[in-house]
Amino acid sequence: MIDRYSNPEISGLWSLENKFRIWLEVEIAVCEAWHQRGLIPAEDMQAIRSKAGFDLQRIEEIEKEVQHDVIAFLTSVKEHVGPAGRWVHYGMTSSDVGDTALCLQMVRAADLLLVRLRKVIEASRLLAIKYKDQVMVGRTHGIHGEPTTLGLKFAHFYAEMKRNEERLIEARRQVAVGKLSGAVGTFSNIEPALEEEVCRSLGLEPEPVATQVINRDRHAFYLSVLGVIAGGLDRMAQEIRLLQKSEGREVEEPFAKGQKGSSAMPHKRNPVICERICGLARVIQSNAMTGFRDMPLWHERDISHSSAERVVLPDSTIALDYILDKMFYVLSNLNVYPDNMDRVLNHTRGLVFSQRLMLNLIDRGLEREEAYRRVQTASMEVWADPATSLKQKALQQPEFTELLSAEDVERIFDVQYFLRNIGAIYTRLGLQ
Repeated sequence: MIDRYSNPEISGLWSLENKFRIWLEVEIAVCEAWHQRGLIPAEDMQAIRSKAGFDLQRIEEIEKEVQHDVIAFLTSVKEHVGPAGRWVHYGMTSSDVGDTALCLQMVRAADLLLVRLRKVIEASRLLAIKYKDQVMVGRTHGIHGEPTTLGLKFAHFYAEMKRNEERLIEARRQVAVGKLSGAVGTFSNIEPALEEEVCRSLGLEPEPVATQVINRDRHAFYLSVLGVIAGGLDRMAQEIRLLQKSEGREVEEPFAKGQKGSSAMPHKRNPVICERICGLARVIQSNAMTGFRDMPLWHERDISHSSAERVVLPDSTIALDYILDKMFYVLSNLNVYPDNMDRVLNHTRGLVFSQRLMLNLIDRGLEREEAYRRVQTASMEVWADPATSLKQKALQQPEFTELLSAEDVERIFDVQYFLRNIGAIYTRLGLQ
């Protein structure tokens, strides 16, 4: 991921130097297990512990010649360790170290993402509680539907992100595996017990059955979960963008002092952060498809997955970390305009009460089709005449007044009726 959309901590996790550092961590853990079994002498093990290292530039030089990054890495380690370096990578194949280390990177990336995600969850929880009773119009197809509250929008987001927390924990669990089963997964040179011991020391579980590689359904699931989380952020960012449109301006993402919205139009306050979230969500979701395509490898393995994973795994985790951070900033500094919400709610002059009016006519004995016809006819007149409202129609037209009193109409057009069960929703979510 380009620096523009990267935070240092998670980017550092995917740096080339850190990758080799984790490879060395795996290799030393295997050596320790061999030492415990009496294969590696104490003096050699001490040399490995004290001298094991690598030189990044040297690895790159060697790889230019041998065209194999693991061999280049091992050669550099051997140059540091000396004769005892012959034990490093003993009985292992490239995927043993590479796949185990990659899973460690994914686990550590998930840990960082969980921290970001939980901050977004908390920010959405606070907004849901703060604006629980802030009435605004709800829309379907972009058209006014019935009243809702701003808090309920954030309650939706809170619930979704809580589900995403569960998904990410499960994705982390599924990639928290290692393998040391050798060239085609048959443990030809390393016993399963050694694999189990090394994996435990690294905080991993052994892959129950592997080919030469850890099965890529795990990686595909991980990437798909990142895509689902990105989709939720996209949904919320898009909602803020829609509510920020100038004709409504019900909410607005933060606009910093000194910020400029347009090179041509000085008045502009564009939702650029939310737009960035939406754009990067598309990248993350597209990368998930690569994870699916990496699942079917030839026989016990090929390396068609390797080049793709070097791009999509770092990019997806770094981009998700970035947009989680940006969403937290937006939610923590959101501008909310209650007066504008009231104005927008009343823009359609009571049409949002049409279902309530219809149901009351049914309660008074009308057939549903007839009640629907009467309310729809009146509603179309309101759409056509900006000088009138649905409430006026209900108070003045005989097809309503013959069944409804003025007191009935006042009750029907009370917005609080629509909000009476929001508390029950909040109770379900544990928000009150």
